[in-house]
Amino acid sequence: MSVQIQDTPGYVKMADDVSQVTDMLRCMQSAEGFLLVYSITDYRSYEYIRHLHQHIRKVNSDAKSPIILVANKGDLLHVRQVPPEAGIQLANELGCSFVEISTSENCQDVCDVFQHLCKEISKHQSSNGEKRRGTVIPRPKSPNMQDLKRRFKQVLSPKVKTPSAVA
Repeated sequence: MSVQIQDTPGYVKMADDVSQVTDMLRCMQSAEGFLLVYSITDYRSYEYIRHLHQHIRKVNSDAKSPIILVANKGDLLHVRQVPPEAGIQLANELGCSFVEISTSENCQDVCDVFQHLCKEISKHQSSNGEKRRGTVIPRPKSPNMQDLKRRFKQVLSPKVKTPSAVA
């Protein structure tokens, strides 16, 4: 299975770049699975999940694409704003799986979440008897993309002296 990860910002403001919003919509339309992530330290991020879920269900071509609700920052219990019960309740409402993790304390949790999503996608595809061809979505250009291209060209340029050419 080939995986393409498209990180979409949760809070898209009206003033945001139109191309960013367009890329996000294109990603949602063709995605075969979703991780909806909120921070347990930010109640607004939790509240936004319901809206995001509704939007995904409107624009995604497969109304039954697997979704996993992920509560992040599980290590910051002293500033928790969203109780675990709220995450479980929301997952039940949305009909999806739920997991609470801490990306800063255990990177294996992150791997496990992605593996679980891949398994759910695979099960969903086999139950539908289909094998969708993944759509390649161009990654939005960041302001630093031009700088990175310039640096790669410099490094790969034949004008750069190699240790064997200097000797």
